Amino acid sequence: MTRFFITRPIFASVLSIIIVLAGFAAAMKLPIAQYPQIAPPTVIVTATYPGASAETLSKTVAAPIEEQLSGVEGLLYFQSSADSSGTLTITATFETGTEVDQATFNVSNRVNIALPRLPEDVRRTGVVVQKRSNDILMALMLISPSKKYDPLFLSNYATLNVVDELKRIKGVGDVTIFGSQDYSMRIWLKPDRMAQLGVTTTDIATAIQAQNAQYAAGKIGQEPVVGQQQLVYTVTAKGRLVEPEQFADIIVRSNGPRGTLRLKDVATIELGAQMYNVRTSLDGQPGVGIPVFLQTGANALDTANAIKARMEELKQRFPEGVDYAIPYDTSDFVKASIEEVVKTLGEAMVLVVLVVFLFLQNWRATLIPIIAVPISLIGTFAGLWVFGFSVNTLTLFAMVLSIGIVVDDAIVVLENIERLMSEEKLSPVNAAIKSMQQVSGAVVAIVLVLCAVFVPVAFMGGIAGELYRQFAVTVAVAVVISGIVALTLTPALCSLILKSVHEESRFFRPFNRGFEKLTHFYTGTVNLTLRHTFIGALVFAGIVAGAGFLLYKVPGSFVPPEDQGYVIAATILPDGATLTRTSNTTEAVRSAIAKDPAVRSEFAINGFDLIGGGNKTSSGTMFVRLKDWDARTTTADEIVGKLIGIGMMQPDGLAIAFNPPAIRGLGNSGSMELYIQSRGDSDPLHLSEVVNNLIEELKKEPRLAGINTFFRPTVPQLFVEVDEAKAISQGVPIADVYATLQSTMGSLYVNDFNRSGRTYRVQLQAEAAYRMKPEDLGRVYVRSNDGKMVPLSALSTTREIVGAEQLERYNGLLAAKVLAGGAPGVSSGDAIKLVEKISAQSLPDGYQMTWTGQAYQEKRTGSAAIYAFSFAIIMVFLILAAQFETWALPLAVIMAVPFALAGALLAVLVRGMPNDIYFQIGLVTLVGLAAKNAILIVEFASQKLEEGLPVAQAAVEAARLRFRPIVMTSMAFVLGIVPLVFASGAGAAARRSMGTGVFGGMLLATFVATVFIPLFFTWLTGKQKRNASAQEQKEIA
Repeated sequence: MTRFFITRPIFASVLSIIIVLAGFAAAMKLPIAQYPQIAPPTVIVTATYPGASAETLSKTVAAPIEEQLSGVEGLLYFQSSADSSGTLTITATFETGTEVDQATFNVSNRVNIALPRLPEDVRRTGVVVQKRSNDILMALMLISPSKKYDPLFLSNYATLNVVDELKRIKGVGDVTIFGSQDYSMRIWLKPDRMAQLGVTTTDIATAIQAQNAQYAAGKIGQEPVVGQQQLVYTVTAKGRLVEPEQFADIIVRSNGPRGTLRLKDVATIELGAQMYNVRTSLDGQPGVGIPVFLQTGANALDTANAIKARMEELKQRFPEGVDYAIPYDTSDFVKASIEEVVKTLGEAMVLVVLVVFLFLQNWRATLIPIIAVPISLIGTFAGLWVFGFSVNTLTLFAMVLSIGIVVDDAIVVLENIERLMSEEKLSPVNAAIKSMQQVSGAVVAIVLVLCAVFVPVAFMGGIAGELYRQFAVTVAVAVVISGIVALTLTPALCSLILKSVHEESRFFRPFNRGFEKLTHFYTGTVNLTLRHTFIGALVFAGIVAGAGFLLYKVPGSFVPPEDQGYVIAATILPDGATLTRTSNTTEAVRSAIAKDPAVRSEFAINGFDLIGGGNKTSSGTMFVRLKDWDARTTTADEIVGKLIGIGMMQPDGLAIAFNPPAIRGLGNSGSMELYIQSRGDSDPLHLSEVVNNLIEELKKEPRLAGINTFFRPTVPQLFVEVDEAKAISQGVPIADVYATLQSTMGSLYVNDFNRSGRTYRVQLQAEAAYRMKPEDLGRVYVRSNDGKMVPLSALSTTREIVGAEQLERYNGLLAAKVLAGGAPGVSSGDAIKLVEKISAQSLPDGYQMTWTGQAYQEKRTGSAAIYAFSFAIIMVFLILAAQFETWALPLAVIMAVPFALAGALLAVLVRGMPNDIYFQIGLVTLVGLAAKNAILIVEFASQKLEEGLPVAQAAVEAARLRFRPIVMTSMAFVLGIVPLVFASGAGAAARRSMGTGVFGGMLLATFVATVFIPLFFTWLTGKQKRNASAQEQKEIA
């Protein structure tokens, strides 16, 4: 078969050209992202109950919906957060790989079952079910540098003119506005005027409902008609009101002692905002934040560029005095980290070419791998396209590691042709034909083994499975293509390009002498181990034991934290603090960090609690964006340290800071998140005691850090107790008492009005001056059945209590979120074990601990690496057994693996790095590479045995013949990973983690394992020989 390609080189070239063209075509179409789609899909259910407390929401809205959610297909866990602004958010998290549209549909069906059990006000405002990628691609900010427009105008301008435009862009999943201030017709009531005039809130609501409504008034002359009717007229009447002046003229009463009473007599009417609980600012200047979410599977870079282009178009239409900025953009990190990996690819290529040239010492020969490698790498893009993958950090890592693997196949073929030409003085064509008879078996075995290592890994589930899959399939595709090239194009090129004689050049003489000495030393060592098999066995046992010990010693982790170019700060004030106080503290922190030369901009959202989720006036969140990686020397961790220092010095409240999680969509903070659930008791105060005790215990452990909770059910609150018997005796309907409270102290949604083609709410609430002090609760009046106005102070008493501003539930149970992390040098894997141990000891009966976010996924992937590694080894063994037609010989190949494992673990231990997902992916690669070196020796030793050499001599001879190509391919590979080992810039942590392990493992596998493989070969073939001769003697007898 290979002879066909050697004699028809153009046919071989055409095959390769087709592969390259397919690769280029695919590369143009592939999406670009930082990670594959690994963040678990989430569906969000939101409901509002204006004026309700967190506890009311939790019991009357969250509980009925959550009862229905359990058992939705593919659901991992769900959590809900109810806060005292009257908002409930339930987040349902599904298995990675779940079809998010189907999940949304399933959740929506379950919510519909619960709807009839929800309070009337909640049903009116609607329960929204939507899919939400937690992946904020970028945040835009509308600002008015000249202060000409206020945030209310900017928010509505964005809603009307920006949000919908952005939603139409390909790749955008969702666009919202942080604390959007939608227009609302605010009816600010004056309770004292109302009491004088004998008007109640119910009268006002009824008047608005009647006079701000759309009526269908019919037609004149509509069929059927009498006689010769010529025209049809549509009859219209006054519809919904539009301007505040029209609302001011609504008639509340027309039969009073003072004539007609209008709404403006008892209230102030203005076009205001529906909510006033969030304020956003950029660099201290107020504005409106617009987060843009990425659609699942979309191309992050293309989408980001399209958004920026569309914003530039929209800017032309902005009113004078309005501008926009981009304070937060994750596509920068994606772009920078991908550019870094591409740069690494280039560096690796150059280093590989240098190694090849050094060993082959002939530019003609060096040309062959230089042609073969790009064909395999470019062709791989076609493979990515077929499997529906994206160009991401993992698929690019796979390409960097593939360079070293791909160059191998070409070198194995080429080196053997060169050897035959010099030793047996054959012509290039004949040498190529003879060489392919010798090595094509080994090339096929290498391709099969590497595929066997990588393909099974692709069937693992969960997040680890998704990460492994992208990497593994990419390498497998590159290896298969490189195998095809090595069997078709490489021999054809060799027969054309190589010249039969070339003299040794003076330049390479010292290297060659040195390498001959090394080979001599190597064969001497091999002979030594063959003579002293016992010592060899001891050393091997030592290596295996060492690898086992190191595996236990190196701490585990999930993904390394990255410097992503921004950090997050959270401002926390005493419970119940007003938004103004929060804004002042956030501004103090912001102005202090803004002086740091590494900081580019600060984007603050006051009233938004990122960690707990939900709106709280006493919380603020700030995204601090740093300058580009090459424009600063300070790391993100150092900025976090500075922010924590600044936050601790604040006179009112404090601020903490953290790195965002390395994989977006897995939790909000970079630390580990867990919930303490209360199984039976639904009293938040009891849960609070349990949580505080646990936190004290956790803080005693020096190996843990960043222990914190935001669960505080001890916020000062007021409790109104209505004397129901008294109310009934005075003829006051009890429902009226509560309705009056809601429409003065809370805000009552009456009905809607239209403006700029949109529908907005009409809301009742007491004017600010009438709801400042606890006594104001008693100054609101209700009307009894006989028309008397009764103050609430006569029917109720008010007392101070403590309660929760925000309540969370996890999987349907009342829960409190706790943040934890490992102290410097303690991996997340160890921290998880510590937290579990302490929780088990200190939690009382009826309470339990569960992980969520990144820690939950890390627990699930715990044993994934062991499965992947074991499976890889088993597959290698089976494929080699099939190839060599013996059960014993493949063991000689497998026994090379512990050397690689020990080397990899030693390398990460020395650099103080944990055993994380990238390192584990590297280990799987090592199984294949260590096996590959062994295959070359074992294959040749078997051939020599068949030629009639004794076992030991065959082993030594194979080792001597294959030493040069093994060192050459391994050095090409090792130097190809050097740029990964010393990576810097965006995404460097992942590159270092993968590079270090593979680097260490490969060195040991090349220079130590190859000494022992001939020994393993003699052990295993020796046994076979003895068994075979015993069998023959039996047959003769």
